[in-house]
Amino acid sequence: MTTAPATTVPATSARHSARKVRLRGERSPIASVGLHLTLIVASVIAVFPVLWVLLTSLKPAAYATTTDFFKETTFENYTNLIQNTKFLTWFGNSLLIAGLTTLLGVIISASTGYAVSRFRFPGKRGLMWTLLITQMFPVAVLIVPIYNIMAGMGLLNQPAGLVITYLTISVPFCAWMMKGFFDTIPREIDESGQVDGLTPFGTFWRLILPLAKPGLAVTAFYSFITAWGEVAYASAFMVGEDNLTLAGGLQLFVNQYGAQWGPMTAASVLIAIPAALVFLFAQRHLVTGMSAGAVKG
Repeated sequence: MTTAPATTVPATSARHSARKVRLRGERSPIASVGLHLTLIVASVIAVFPVLWVLLTSLKPAAYATTTDFFKETTFENYTNLIQNTKFLTWFGNSLLIAGLTTLLGVIISASTGYAVSRFRFPGKRGLMWTLLITQMFPVAVLIVPIYNIMAGMGLLNQPAGLVITYLTISVPFCAWMMKGFFDTIPREIDESGQVDGLTPFGTFWRLILPLAKPGLAVTAFYSFITAWGEVAYASAFMVGEDNLTLAGGLQLFVNQYGAQWGPMTAASVLIAIPAALVFLFAQRHLVTGMSAGAVKG
């Protein structure tokens, strides 16, 4: 008669213990169901307003405030918006202003962030504090003094006035972020550029900027969204239908007697397309750029 090896029970216990350890980090079925239900509810809440606007833009005016989304679906709101309003003019004005703000915002923020990160010069600390403090003031406080400045410079009702105004919003934040991003790039790269005979600008342009694409993407995205979706300054500084941006043009669809939901929702859908395209272009750099810029900002 043979007997089982003495190591059988300990080995079995060890396998059970290992299995328990593996299962300890796994969620129970109830927890998994709860998590998925929470994610589904959150997704529905996030998507519902966008879907509501899209479906309302495809309904006749008679059904604009009803829940009959798929009844008499039509593109009439879009055709009327483009043919019977100045929407294309507003769109072009906004595109021009947002494009210039994005281009100048990237250039100024990148150069300012690099200078603050790499060089020592008189007033450096004061400049950094100025960039930080300017972000503390709300639009309601700044709109009157900026209006007076633009009026004195003759820039009211001019795209240049809005571009300069939007740069005062985007550049301080983006310069701080770019400074933090440049701090994460080793200074040895700058030194290698100097050894190769590059000027400080050449080092910045040829060696540092290619490594700073995530930060530049975030700067471009923030500058574009700032100019594209801003309402207060655009409404105060621009008058006349031919000079309005999209923010001011949409206000023409609302008056004291009601709102024209058809053209307003159609315009909202068309306005969202450029912002979505810019986001899709920059999305793979957004997380990297913002997290890197926050390390030593």
